[in-house]
Amino acid sequence: MNAHDAQRSDAADSGLELGVIGNGSFGALVDPRGRIVWGCLPAFDGDPAFCALLSPRHHEGGDFGIELEDFAHAEQAYIANTAVLRTVLHDTRGGSLELLDFAPRWRRHGRFYRPVSIIRRITPLTGNPRIRVLARPLADWGARVPEHSWGSNHVRWLLPAFTLRLTTDVPVRYIREGLPFVLTHRMHLVLGPDEPLARSIDGYVEEALGRTLDYWREWVRYLSIPLEWQDAVIRSAITLKLCQYEDSGAIIAAMTTSIPEAPGSSRNWDYRYCWLRDAAFVVRALNRLGATRSMEEFLRYIFNLATHDGSLQPLYGIDFGARLEEHEVESLSGYRGMGPVRRGNLAWIQKQHDVYGSVVLASTQLFFDQRLADPGDAGTFSRLELLGEHAFALFEVPDAGLWEFRGRAEVHTYTAAMCWAACDRLAKIASRLGLEDRVAHWRERADRIHATTLARAWRADANHFSASFQSDYLDASLLLLADIGFVPSDDPRYVATVEAIGRELRHGDGVFRYVAPDDFGAPETSFTICTFWYIDALAAIGRRDEARALFERVLARRNRLGLLSEDMAFEDGEGWGNFPQTYSHVGLINAAMRLSRSWQEAS
Repeated sequence: MNAHDAQRSDAADSGLELGVIGNGSFGALVDPRGRIVWGCLPAFDGDPAFCALLSPRHHEGGDFGIELEDFAHAEQAYIANTAVLRTVLHDTRGGSLELLDFAPRWRRHGRFYRPVSIIRRITPLTGNPRIRVLARPLADWGARVPEHSWGSNHVRWLLPAFTLRLTTDVPVRYIREGLPFVLTHRMHLVLGPDEPLARSIDGYVEEALGRTLDYWREWVRYLSIPLEWQDAVIRSAITLKLCQYEDSGAIIAAMTTSIPEAPGSSRNWDYRYCWLRDAAFVVRALNRLGATRSMEEFLRYIFNLATHDGSLQPLYGIDFGARLEEHEVESLSGYRGMGPVRRGNLAWIQKQHDVYGSVVLASTQLFFDQRLADPGDAGTFSRLELLGEHAFALFEVPDAGLWEFRGRAEVHTYTAAMCWAACDRLAKIASRLGLEDRVAHWRERADRIHATTLARAWRADANHFSASFQSDYLDASLLLLADIGFVPSDDPRYVATVEAIGRELRHGDGVFRYVAPDDFGAPETSFTICTFWYIDALAAIGRRDEARALFERVLARRNRLGLLSEDMAFEDGEGWGNFPQTYSHVGLINAAMRLSRSWQEAS
């Protein structure tokens, strides 16, 4: 095995020890040696020009790496309170270099400058590091090497929907032919649209770095963070921010597709779309931190989606697309060779009625937060009422549920509770607006859903709520009944349900969504947000010390950069599922906010 093959093999073995960079237009994933292994262009739902993470079958590449000859070890960390990633590579001869990776973002001319661009700054630190710059994007999901051309200071690749240009002060032949060279001084790589850089590259990179650092530090400065676990909460908040597509306001579930939920499970799904439920969770978490702009942008997205009658699918494209046809991609063999790789997601055709409650919950703060320049008004309320009408009409109608069962439909308790939440919050908003007739209308509907759900979901013989009106089994979404206000946290029925979930769904330091076999067999890994829901519920019912201890152990299972995927293996805590997963980071933030000691206790 040559040095290059060894580096690729080691990178593959790193699993989901990945960093994320982005700027609200796109995102990319960087492995522990500074190799970009995933990035869709020109946006989250685009062609993955960098697809090495999913193992191209027919061509070398799908990556953008800085390969150090005689590599020994690496260190990697974010510059504090930013989305700028710093990697230091060391060789066996005492040489080392620093690599800074970021996507530029700052305010300019009254709006945000956030080009589809990755900037890489390479600086020698010690010795005489010898490197190769390997820029090898692929096209059509890794199926072909794109046409390319070059000039005196740039290389261009013709991608399906985007012409990619690399402008650099590295000699272009070194890049074209992958030639090794000794790094004697700082060098710069600017990857982005096919536009000439009309100034010195070092001047542009230094300005972009400084302005991007300033932007993120200022954004973090105004977060209302808890006293404890500040680093974890800040990193999660930045990660959530990076998953919003600011052109439309959509929030994606994750940046990747087809990372399996468990090894060889075929539970490989495309998460590069906006699930309204997941996005609403993100909005509520960021609202708790005081970052309300994401809510305003998400509601803009929602109102652009709204049909004439207010009906909603569970998910949409970031471009408002409704049809997300699912098919398998032959040209990629999958994460660690574990296919299939799927593009699109069939869940768009499902019925998931909790979505109406999710959107109303995410919108409620708009009517109560006096800091907002454009708060909710009667017109906004009337648009939300259409969603409430659907919630009331559908709360007893079977659906696929939030776990998106493909082979069965039931009246899920969580769905019914979220339909109640839609009506309950509409009553509260109506009261805020002084619309007393609408208060009575929505309160009567909320009360009817509440009474029906309590009667049909409670199992006195088992002493817990059931996952659906038709069944007796448990699922982890029942942990949210107190969080949304459906029952008080000290309700004996809720306490008993939390304790039953601890007995039946908890395994070690993780929690299953459910344990009953589904369309793909029995689940094998813990669903990370469910573990955080359980931690939150433990604290809510008074088992705070136990909740804090479990929270600390789960935090220790994040990757080295503080990031989380969708799932964790029970035995070793390895991350599985798509990455970085917004759901998981929402759970971390909410649990930290509940469990932390107050700022008053520190003063």
